[in-house]
Amino acid sequence: MATSFHFTTETPADSMFTDIQTFNKFEDEQFSQIVSIVFSFLLEPSKSSRFLNQLEEFAETHGINATGLKNVTKSMLTVPYSAVKRNMTSAQLQQDMMHLGLSEDKANYFAKQWHENIVGLSKTAVGQTLTVNQLVDMDWKFGVTAASSELKKVGNTFLQLKLVVNKGNKMENVYMELTVPQFYSFLHEMEKAKASLEYFS
Repeated sequence: MATSFHFTTETPADSMFTDIQTFNKFEDEQFSQIVSIVFSFLLEPSKSSRFLNQLEEFAETHGINATGLKNVTKSMLTVPYSAVKRNMTSAQLQQDMMHLGLSEDKANYFAKQWHENIVGLSKTAVGQTLTVNQLVDMDWKFGVTAASSELKKVGNTFLQLKLVVNKGNKMENVYMELTVPQFYSFLHEMEKAKASLEYFS
């Protein structure tokens, strides 16, 4: 008979078992550092670039492959993330981590950290649920300044953006005017956000 889990109704993928069991190879101090990085991200999910930087620094310090570390950590994030949504107890979380193959000591440590952070994790989950501001559509047009009281601004290229944002109960138009360097900076930030979203999806 297959083991049933609290954090999911489906049987986790084989890769998740392998990923979680990888953490058994970590020394206690290394494991506590990784758990700390995981929970600081779960408490502030908007800071994904900080999270990825911390993982890269950890990998470099301990001579671990950074890409591999990011992949196994992604599996570790899944359990506490689902645990908050499902209102699990720390005992259930510990049980699930052990069923995934984490040693009893490490599963116990992980569950304790989750218990200590549960209030903050719950607030973050509620905050994310209430953040509905979804970008629905975007229009843009380029323009050139033909006349200005400041001579040096004549001939400058600018970009006008119109963002259609879903506020939950209504659609709202947000207008922005950017210089070309500002636009490229904005584009760069959007690409970083897209890369982070793809990593976590």
